[in-house]
Amino acid sequence: MSDPLPSCTPLRTSPIVFMVALLLMFAFSGVTLAQADDAFGEAADPVRLFERGQNAHARGDLAKALEFYEEAIKVRPEFPEAEFQRANVLVSLGRKVEAEAGFRRTIELKKGWSLPYSALGTLLVGLNRDSEAEPILRQALKLDVQNNLALRMLADIRLRAGDAKEALKLTQTATSDDDAPAATWMLRALAERMSNDKPAALASLEHILKLEPNNLSALMERAEIRIAMEDKPRALEDLAAAEKLIRGDKAAASRVAAAYDLTGKPEEARRIAQSAGLISLSQPSADGSIKVGGTAEEIEAANNPDPTISTKALESLLAKNPGNAMLMARLGAAYRTTNPARSLDFYRRALEVAPHNVDYATGYSSALVQARRFGDAIAVLRQVISAAPENYTAHANLATALYALKQYPQALPEYEWLLRAKPELTVPHYFIATAHDYLGEYDEALTAYELFLAHADPKTNQLEIEKVNLRLPSLRRQIKLGQGVKRKPGQTRKP
Repeated sequence: MSDPLPSCTPLRTSPIVFMVALLLMFAFSGVTLAQADDAFGEAADPVRLFERGQNAHARGDLAKALEFYEEAIKVRPEFPEAEFQRANVLVSLGRKVEAEAGFRRTIELKKGWSLPYSALGTLLVGLNRDSEAEPILRQALKLDVQNNLALRMLADIRLRAGDAKEALKLTQTATSDDDAPAATWMLRALAERMSNDKPAALASLEHILKLEPNNLSALMERAEIRIAMEDKPRALEDLAAAEKLIRGDKAAASRVAAAYDLTGKPEEARRIAQSAGLISLSQPSADGSIKVGGTAEEIEAANNPDPTISTKALESLLAKNPGNAMLMARLGAAYRTTNPARSLDFYRRALEVAPHNVDYATGYSSALVQARRFGDAIAVLRQVISAAPENYTAHANLATALYALKQYPQALPEYEWLLRAKPELTVPHYFIATAHDYLGEYDEALTAYELFLAHADPKTNQLEIEKVNLRLPSLRRQIKLGQGVKRKPGQTRKP
């Protein structure tokens, strides 16, 4: 669902989060077989060919890995592990049509293996083919009925499709697990709010805030629901708590300001907006509040949780407010996953109107990453971080873009920054490990893999845990044999 005006970030799956999930699926895979040092009979031995493919894959030599996987398949046509790894390489090479065929071939050969279903479903979502991804993800759930990740993915798909009923059913199943994370409960709260069941949404948000008292999104959701229920005193309590958590996040500041405006506190709204750099002292509305020209019905529709309704309303408001950068940015966010090309265009236009707006530049870079224009994204992100060194989203986008371009030495410091900013994170450990692995820094890779396993959630990170466990035996063997790049004590990576 979308944030209330004038925020430019709808409440739906973050592209960064999505790009991270997609890269986790495909960036590195480790299916390990026995090490073979001699080459005797290797030309006719599919296992040895596969092992050589794995070693090349670990080094980041995708062309050579693809060659070995294909040779293994020629020798043994029914070799699902080689098919799966070949498909992973094809994804990394951007050959998505062939990758899709490879995942489908893997499923044909090994129908009871959940990994290719998850990989194929994620690939299809990344290609904006949600309707095709759904049955694949549902099959993954048939193989593992408690697959919390698949439940969340499907719920998010249904939310974006405006199907609150199905999304709610999926999230209710996911949250039946006592260990369901706050993110799963948030999806449930969004589905309940979209279903207009405000008491149920409040109950889910209460659960989140018991787990994470400083969850900004949960506080804002609860504040907005309380405003709609005319419980302004408690809504103001939530907004006061949320305001302390903004910490330079302009999208969050915009949302808090809009909520204050709805409570009849325009002076508070304006104070927060000015503090965040969203408006200047020379740009207040006549009554001091933050407004967009349009009818009350249009404003309400623009804030509707149904993306089909809100997007149409935003288009209408932009026609009435030509040149309004905030509306352009809102549309950029609205189209981010459904129409990346339009998203990119709207963010570009917003940035042209307000070239110094860090929030719009961050959104533009996210759209560039979504469009896989990683080089362009890096150029914008360097400027964003120069202006706002603590911009977490910009650092996450930069890490993703650098990793996708195989600029691992430059990506590593960004992932390390993310861990310093949020030590509780798990995903950066995985990327740090695979980056070291690709660089042949096997000792560092092993340490990072072990850190990842120590922090990983068996359900949320099920796919990555399986990949790491498959990789570790071969990695330990390589270290024992003295393979890999060794750095001298105190030596650092060259940028």
